[in-house]
Amino acid sequence: MTGRIVKVISNQFTVLCNDKKYECAARGIFRKNREVPLAGDFVEFDNEKKLITKILNRKNELVRPPVSNIDKALIVTSVGIPAFSSNLLDKMLCIIEYNNIKPVICFSKLDLLSKTELEEMKNYINYYKNIGYEVYFNTEIEKIKTIFKDCVTVFTGQTGAGKSTLLNSLNPNLNLKTDDVSEALGRGKHTTRHTELISLFGGLVADTPGFSALDFYGMSKNDIRDNFIEFNEYRHNCKYADCMHDKENNCYVKRMVGEGNILPSRYENYLNFIRKVS
Repeated sequence: MTGRIVKVISNQFTVLCNDKKYECAARGIFRKNREVPLAGDFVEFDNEKKLITKILNRKNELVRPPVSNIDKALIVTSVGIPAFSSNLLDKMLCIIEYNNIKPVICFSKLDLLSKTELEEMKNYINYYKNIGYEVYFNTEIEKIKTIFKDCVTVFTGQTGAGKSTLLNSLNPNLNLKTDDVSEALGRGKHTTRHTELISLFGGLVADTPGFSALDFYGMSKNDIRDNFIEFNEYRHNCKYADCMHDKENNCYVKRMVGEGNILPSRYENYLNFIRKVS
């Protein structure tokens, strides 16, 4: 039989097949081959033995959170507590783009900002909209409900940003556990202990453990450059075809930063990323 893994708790896997769920283990050979079944995987399984026998090819996967075959990633981004991090948001956008997943940004906790802080934050919000990203506020519940149809969507973002809170607002019947942000650490406590795909508004949604750090797993400097989407609009005007927009002369991307067409924080984050990748 063929189905899709919709829940992973330790070494136990829930497989959905023809609207029925089966609790399965995985073949020992997976561990030997260093294969790890993920939520979102299409698999072949033996119903009688309750055993997953084969993982079918994936179109994409994320390492943190561990989910595969994703269409969209809803990045819940706090602007209050925890404080807004353009570095973390740009890192997630770059990694998600690299994995051929459509990013959707959802800004949360705007009510915690002063008027001055809100005006400053609007500059970021408008920039991400203008370069082509789909952007929502966590209060726009009815609008957000429309993005899930016929898609597998993963919720991600920094710990404490309000992912589980947003899911509870979308569907109160989920009653997902939430927790306050630690004032001492300025970040949230992990409240989601497993990865599960939930049926929601005509699609499947993954509520996944939050994280406050992320790596460019398997990505090169060129991959990072190519997935800063607004750079691609200008890079053909650079003097060198393989320009990294760093120390080169006559770099058009750097010129666009200087003229205000590229957000300085985006460029600074880009330089920070490529200089950390070997």
